Amino acid sequence: MNNQAPTDAPRAMSRLSEAVPPHAWFGVSAIFHYLGPAFAVLLFPVVGVLGVAWFRIASAACVFAPFTKPWHTFKRSTVRERILLATLGACLAVMNSAFYLALDQLPISLVAAIEFVGTIGLALWGLRTGRNSLAFACAIIGVALLIDVPSLLAADGPALNADLLGLFWAALNGLLFVLYIILGHKISEAGASGGVERLGAAMMAAFIFVMPIGFLQALDAFGAPLLVLAGMGVGICSSVIPYVCDQLAMACLPRASFALLLSLLPATATIIGLIVLRQIPSVMDILGVALVMIGVAIHKPAPIPVQMATQDKIT
Repeated sequence: MNNQAPTDAPRAMSRLSEAVPPHAWFGVSAIFHYLGPAFAVLLFPVVGVLGVAWFRIASAACVFAPFTKPWHTFKRSTVRERILLATLGACLAVMNSAFYLALDQLPISLVAAIEFVGTIGLALWGLRTGRNSLAFACAIIGVALLIDVPSLLAADGPALNADLLGLFWAALNGLLFVLYIILGHKISEAGASGGVERLGAAMMAAFIFVMPIGFLQALDAFGAPLLVLAGMGVGICSSVIPYVCDQLAMACLPRASFALLLSLLPATATIIGLIVLRQIPSVMDILGVALVMIGVAIHKPAPIPVQMATQDKIT
């Protein structure tokens, strides 16, 4: 991007990023990463799954726009940067839709666990070590325990179809979550303020991509102001708070440290599922979550490109 003087909002974002420890930013992100979706599940019966996904992205785009001015970001970006922003936008739109479609069929702890199989698999692909192989095995076994494979094989009819469909959406969400992590680090290379500006532009692109996916379902909710406010609240809790905190954390944390902190998310999802959605985990579920957490904690990310080395040496 062209070098321009930052606006007051991005400058304040940079100061905020430096004033607060990056681990604290990640802690806030870890809570809201699944708190917002848990609230979204409560809206599914009245707004529709894809309608809630539209509200999530639309409200986030509206919140970001006045502060990040995405039209300016796109205008002064290179063609390559515009492609990056559009790709991240498409990723966010489809990932959030798939995530909600999975939550409509499966417990939030299982969906969260499946998200991290792809992350560990990517590390194993880029760095084939015994440590990463063990991490991948832990994650796979943990997810298998959460799925309860024997019960799945014993099911038939509508129950089996619903479970398989939910697993498909969860797997798609997991693959796109890997892409989000990769692209999120790419846009965070500009620092905290530049990363949030680019995130706002990507969210505007996501809003365009999600229009044909969920707008018609969301349209039915506009006759009830409380539902609209609830949908906006889901967007702020799900996309604004965690994504901004992710950028603030990524701008200061090495990728290895960020990957280690990600091991907290399966536990966060399980706790929030218990408190908000009354999804009580069994002993096998807790063991499965623990194995996924161990897999995420012990895996070692693949080596980073040389141009990112300076950023990733920041401690």
